[in-house]
Amino acid sequence: MVRSLPLFALLALARPLAAQVDAAAPRPVARAVRTRSAPVIDGRLDDSVWAAAAPLDRFIQHEPFDGREATERTEVRILFDEHALYIGARLFDREPAGIIRGETRRDLDLKEQDAFILLFDTFRDRQNAFLFGTTPAGVEHDGQINKEGEGGFGGPVGTQPSVTGANENVNWDGTWQVKTTVDEQGWVAEFRIPFETLRYGGGRSQVWGLNVARYIRRKNEEDFWSPVPRQHTLYRISMAGSLEGLEPPSRRVALLTPYALGSVHRDDRLGTGTDLDAAFGADAKIGLTQSLTMDLTYHTDFAQVEADEQQINLTRFNLFFPEKRPFFLENAGIFAFGTPQSVDLFFSRRIGIAGNRQVPILGGGRVSGKVGPLAVGLLDVQTEGDAPNNFAVGRVLYELPHRSRIGAIAVSRLDTDSTGDHNVTVGVDGKLGIGQAVSLDGYLARSSSPGRSGRAFNLSGTYTTRQWELGSAVRQVGDGFSPDVGFLERPTFTFYSFRILRHLRTPGIPWFRETRPHITFRQYDDLDGRPQSRLIHIDSHFLFANGSFFELPGSNLTREAIRDTFEIAKGIKIPPGVYDHFEWSTAYNTNLSAPYSVSGTITIGGFYTGRHHGGTLAFTARPNDRFNASLRLNHDNIDLAEGSFNRTLVGVRMAYAFTPKMFVQTLTQYNDQTETFSANVRFGWLGPAGTGLFVVYNEGRATGEGGGLADRAFLVKFTRQLELAR
Repeated sequence: MVRSLPLFALLALARPLAAQVDAAAPRPVARAVRTRSAPVIDGRLDDSVWAAAAPLDRFIQHEPFDGREATERTEVRILFDEHALYIGARLFDREPAGIIRGETRRDLDLKEQDAFILLFDTFRDRQNAFLFGTTPAGVEHDGQINKEGEGGFGGPVGTQPSVTGANENVNWDGTWQVKTTVDEQGWVAEFRIPFETLRYGGGRSQVWGLNVARYIRRKNEEDFWSPVPRQHTLYRISMAGSLEGLEPPSRRVALLTPYALGSVHRDDRLGTGTDLDAAFGADAKIGLTQSLTMDLTYHTDFAQVEADEQQINLTRFNLFFPEKRPFFLENAGIFAFGTPQSVDLFFSRRIGIAGNRQVPILGGGRVSGKVGPLAVGLLDVQTEGDAPNNFAVGRVLYELPHRSRIGAIAVSRLDTDSTGDHNVTVGVDGKLGIGQAVSLDGYLARSSSPGRSGRAFNLSGTYTTRQWELGSAVRQVGDGFSPDVGFLERPTFTFYSFRILRHLRTPGIPWFRETRPHITFRQYDDLDGRPQSRLIHIDSHFLFANGSFFELPGSNLTREAIRDTFEIAKGIKIPPGVYDHFEWSTAYNTNLSAPYSVSGTITIGGFYTGRHHGGTLAFTARPNDRFNASLRLNHDNIDLAEGSFNRTLVGVRMAYAFTPKMFVQTLTQYNDQTETFSANVRFGWLGPAGTGLFVVYNEGRATGEGGGLADRAFLVKFTRQLELAR
C-alpha cells in the first residue's frame, strides 16, 4: 500500500512546486469607501450600503500550494464613517456541511477551525499591526503583532524551535463587534471596528497596510489576499497590501474602567482564618496624541485571570510561566528585549507576584505608542505590602526599512522602604534584515545592584527560504548579571547553537504534505569553558494533509555537567560529574480540528546515573462549538543509582460557552512533585474589551504527609468600560 512508503520513497517523491509566491511582486491595493449610513451588524450583508464597495476577491493560497488560486471564492468589502471601520466578508463554500465551526471561546487558536482574519498596519511601518479574526461560531479574536511576530532562535536546551517562529499578543482585548451566519452558500462575517480601538498616525487621508486571510480547515488550506511565501506567516507585515481612501477622525480616546470586587478567602497556611473583603479600583485609557496612549491603573486586580498550568521540573534550572494579566500584556511587544524564556531583561511577572503569592499593586501607569519613527514604551508600577517596590521600564525602538531596527531599554527596581536595595538593567539591541531570507539580531545588556554587576550579550542569525531554515546563535551571561525584573533560565553561561532544517514537499501524495529532516546543536558552558549542558538533536517531522503530525526518529545526544550535589527528589541527590547519554524522543498529534484528538510526547533514554522514560498525553474533546474538555497527563519514571521515583501531573480542563460572550471554565490539577491539588472555576459574562462580570472559585490542597486544605477563595468581580470622551 502507498501508506507504507518508507522515508526514502517520500524523499524521492518530493519536488518543487510549479506555482509559488513572488516576494518581489507588487502588493495589491484595496480602497475603503465612506458611507453615510452604517450597516447593521447582524452577519447578513443585506444592507444596500455594501454595494458601494468594490470587493476584494482574488485570494492566493499560502498553504498547501502557495501561489495557486484559492479553491473557494471569498469577497471582502470595506466601508467607514466618522466612527468605525465596517468589514463585510462573504466566504463561499461549495460544501457548507464541511465548515468547521470550532469552539466558542474568545481568542482561541484560529487554525483549528474555519476562520477569517484581518490585519491592519495602521502606521504603515511594515513591522507592527492589529489583528481581528472570527470563526463561523462568531467568536472574537484580537491581538497585536509586534516586530512582524518574530520568534527567538536559540532558546533553552530541550525546546524545539517553531517552524513559523511567529508570535501574537492575543491578550490585547479591543472594543469591537462581529456577527456571523452560516447558510447554503458558505458563511458570512460582518465587523464593526471603532477607530477609537485603534492607534494610527495624524493626517486626514491615510494609507494603512492590510492583509486578509481565510482558513478552510477541512482542506487545511490558508488563503491570503496579499500573497506571502509559505516560509513566512500572515505576520510578515512587510508583505501586506495597501488600504487607501481612509479618512479616520482625530483620535482622542478617554476611557474609564472601574471595578468592584467582593471576596471570601481562607488561607490555612497562614492560619488567619476566613477573611471577608471588598475592593475597588479602576483603569483608565487616555489618548495623549493620535498615536500615543497613556494607561493608568489604581488598586490593580487580576481576579478573573486564568490559573497557571503547572509543570514538572526535572532540571536544576528555572521554569518559565507566561504572563496572563491584561494590564501587563497590552503592548507587551514594545517592552520585549532579549531571548524569550532564556534571557528576558523585562519579565512582568516579577511585578505583583512573589513565588506563588500575589503582592498588592497600589497603582501605576504606562505610556506607549509612536512618536514619529520611534516606538516608545514607559511603565511605572508601585507595589504595597511587606516589601514595597517601585518598578520602572523605558523602551524605545527606531524602525528602519527592510525589517530592520535599533533600540534601547532601561529597567529598574527600587525598594521604597530601603533605597539601598535597588537594581538597574540597561541594554541596546538591533536587527538587520538582508533581502527576504536573512535576519541578523543582537543585543548587549548590563545590570547593576549594590555589590554586584555583570554583562550579557547575544548574536544570532537566520536564513529562511521555501526549502531551508538555518539558524545560529552565540550568547553569554556574565558573572554578576542579574536583572531583578527579568528572567534568566540559568545563571552565568556561554551558549552556542546551530540548526538546519529542510522542507520536503510531496505534492504527488494527496494525504501527505511534507517532511522536515533537521539537526539541532545547543551547548551551554561555564565562562571558563567547562561544560554545563549539551543537546545534539537529529529528527524528522512528518506533516499530513489533515494537520496530523509526528516526529520520528528523535535521537538526542545529551550532556549534563553537575558541579555541586543536586537534589532531584526528596532524599535523592545527584553527585557531581559529567553525564553523557543517548535519548530517544517523539512527538505526535492527530487532526486537532476533529471532534476528538490526541497529542503527546515520549522520551526514553539515559538520565544522570540511570535511566528515564516518560512523556505527555493530551486528549481533547470538542463534540460541538459549545462544549470542550481536555485531559493532560505528564508522567516520568526515573531509575537512578541513588534511588528511583516517579513524577505525575494531571490536569483536566472543561469549558462550556452559553454564547460567545458567556462561559464557564474549570481547570483542575494534581502535581505529585509539589504535592498539591488545585481547582479553578471561572464564570464570565463579557462586555467590551474583556470587561464584564466574573465569578471565580479557587481551592488549593496539600496532598503530602499532613495534607489538607491550604487555601480557598470565592470572588465576584464586576468591571465596566465607560467612555468619557471620543
